[in-house]
Amino acid sequence: MPTTEPIVLTAAQARVLGALLEKEITTPEYYPLSLNALVNACNQRSNREPVMNLDEDDVRMALHGLEEKGLAGRARAAEGRVSKYEHWLGEAFNLSRAEAALICVLLLRGPQTTGELRSRTERMHRFEEIGDVVSGLQKLMERVPPLAAVLPRQPGTKESRYAHLLAGPVESISQQANIDTSPEGATREERIAQLEKEIADVRQELSLLRQKIDDLFG
Repeated sequence: MPTTEPIVLTAAQARVLGALLEKEITTPEYYPLSLNALVNACNQRSNREPVMNLDEDDVRMALHGLEEKGLAGRARAAEGRVSKYEHWLGEAFNLSRAEAALICVLLLRGPQTTGELRSRTERMHRFEEIGDVVSGLQKLMERVPPLAAVLPRQPGTKESRYAHLLAGPVESISQQANIDTSPEGATREERIAQLEKEIADVRQELSLLRQKIDDLFG
């Protein structure tokens, strides 16, 4: 039965819920997910903003919180020795495919423009035009309680961004987006320095590989 109670998820719960929803739609043959598969899905480096580093205990705690809210938990029809996990968003909100795709991408990648949402939901639901995205977002915003909201336009930008409301008011989401969630808590400059070092290491490895090839075939 669809819920009308406000829901406030933690960052980890939002990531777990989004990952379960994404994998159900894009790789149904591997769904429900084992704990290990769910941890990997949460920590993907692609299609995730920000990238997170959750361990099994983090994901277990998030699942426990989601189960209490009636949003996800151990798969009810799963067979075998390994526990599998699923989301229950369909029961909680009775989402259409378009709404599910939008909520999924907002959960996994934070506030986005309609153009970004249209391109990033391609594997889950094809929106023929931007107007279809706007229509889907409008339906989410008109729910009771609303599941999405439009953010104030940032200075110097032409397009508004939209955010889900499953983690609380938009103000809370905006503040969370500015928190560094990298495991080391590195500053922006430190992360750039680390990336530059990694690039230098790759170049060195390529140079050594070319030298070996020249020695073998030169």
